[in-house]
Amino acid sequence: MKKTQITIDVELDENHVPEKMMWNAQDGGIEKEETKATMISVWDDKKMEALRIDLWTKEMPVDQMKMFLHQILISMSHTYQRATGEEDVAAWMEEIAEEFAQRSAIKM
Repeated sequence: MKKTQITIDVELDENHVPEKMMWNAQDGGIEKEETKATMISVWDDKKMEALRIDLWTKEMPVDQMKMFLHQILISMSHTYQRATGEEDVAAWMEEIAEEFAQRSAIKM
């Protein structure tokens, strides 16, 4: 069995707010790549709930955070479609993402 590892290094200020983040995914050819935001979700099948880690640096501009969240919503609709085959629900999720883009005034 092969194992791989994805890591995120977070530098915090004196108030424990992320100042800098670097991520590594050797199998993907990513090494010490800087990022301004990350969202990680894992499924706890014992508690039947999603656990999340959402981090962003002080330098993450609000307009880029909106774009980041919009792209996550779009990718969630694609993941849902692949996982369930329910194209109608996935299309509805994509409509929600587009409404989010309009309401948050994302410049695309």
